Amino acid sequence: MSESVYKIIDLVGSSPNSWEEAAKNAVETAGKSLRDLRVAEIEKLDMKVENNKVTAFRAKVKLSFKYVTE
Repeated sequence: MSESVYKIIDLVGSSPNSWEEAAKNAVETAGKSLRDLRVAEIEKLDMKVENNKVTAFRAKVKLSFKYVTE
């Protein structure tokens, strides 16, 4: 059985529409430069407020990916 090591990083995604889209944006953007993404965990949700109106939804995401050494 081979051993695996995973790295965990923190990301913050944003969206003008929803927390779900904010989290998805964070993971999909990371996926453009990282390989073997494994698990994404929502750590915190918040909103940006300007002039008493919500202007953005933000999601802090912990993302793990397989750490490959060659």
